[in-house]
Amino acid sequence: MNVLFLTLSNMENIYDRGIYSDLVRELAKRGINIHVVFPRERREMLPTELVTIDNITLLKVKTGNITKTDFIEKGISTLTIESQYLRAVKKYFSDIHFDLIMYSTPPITFERVVNYFKKKHQTKTYLMLKDIFPQNAVDIGLIKNGGVIWKYFRKKEKKLYEISDMIGCMTKGNVQYILNHNPNIDEQKLEIFPNSIEPIDSKTTKSTNYELKDKYQIPHRANLFIYGGNLGKPQGPDFLLKVIENFYKVDNSFLLIVGSGTEYEKIKHFIETTHPKNVGLVQFLPKIEYDQLLKIADVGLIFLDRRFTIPNFPSRLTSYLEYSIPILAATDKHTDLKDILNQSKSGLWCESEDIDSFITLARKLANNEMLRKEMGENGRNYLEEHYDVRKTANTIIKHLK
Repeated sequence: MNVLFLTLSNMENIYDRGIYSDLVRELAKRGINIHVVFPRERREMLPTELVTIDNITLLKVKTGNITKTDFIEKGISTLTIESQYLRAVKKYFSDIHFDLIMYSTPPITFERVVNYFKKKHQTKTYLMLKDIFPQNAVDIGLIKNGGVIWKYFRKKEKKLYEISDMIGCMTKGNVQYILNHNPNIDEQKLEIFPNSIEPIDSKTTKSTNYELKDKYQIPHRANLFIYGGNLGKPQGPDFLLKVIENFYKVDNSFLLIVGSGTEYEKIKHFIETTHPKNVGLVQFLPKIEYDQLLKIADVGLIFLDRRFTIPNFPSRLTSYLEYSIPILAATDKHTDLKDILNQSKSGLWCESEDIDSFITLARKLANNEMLRKEMGENGRNYLEEHYDVRKTANTIIKHLK
């Protein structure tokens, strides 16, 4: 069996841990020959290259800069990546018959590449829907609803849904949203396909590392509240600044923000000028060191802009659940993340404009070690039941039969 996977995620090291690399390795373990196509951004100054590791083939395609850049450059790179991928797969994979082609959003501009294999080989097509674009950009004011740019991307979105034999959605909320806003889609082609990982041994998830706390100036006895991930407009940076400003009200606690993105400099400037108590900011960490921080963390934070009307589902959730960390989420009211936290009893939620509620919930977690422990264990159990990569791999293999 041959499977082609198109993604924007960096897959240079296929042994790195993550939702896509874990899935690729799991499928390869099952004897599937999997071919991964991903970008080598212009800043790396490296050519397109093909390498094979066991039965995983990696096609690294030279593209423009997509991450850690401004909105205009990202937009241009997103528009051109479809042609770059198509040229690369025609050159390197023209003689391979693929049984299935998988692709994730973002972006929504893989349509021509997918169509090429669908028409040439009658390849089955599977969309892993991680992002609902362009509506998410409309919600936070990046694109004008009904404008020329919106019409272009909305047309591409509809076409991608149309040519996909199956659409894997992260949650029930995602499924319902797609059906409500795309009435022509056959309900039978939608299914739940959540973010999933290969969980580490639960016995090794917690540690006390004073050396690491000293490195990031975290008081030894403080409860560590950690946020790790993108620092962009989708995370609602204005509310995050309010959290930073008010975090001194959470007794015996330290807030550590680890991430990068378009709003990093704004957050850095705010911290440097206001000197908030018990708050730290780190721009980038290798995943192995970030995971060490998760081992000593007491609460994991999730932020989403309150204006979102689409049911986003942040990928960092699985990392917190994996390390048995209770979650405090401040998001829009449309995401069903709040429902999953409630169902799993793994965390607390408030709307991301209500700073008073956020501080109240943070205090509740800081002052109740038993509650944190119970929620952390509940979250780990929920991960193993719902977000284990072996289960999502079974979903893919089902469509190969």
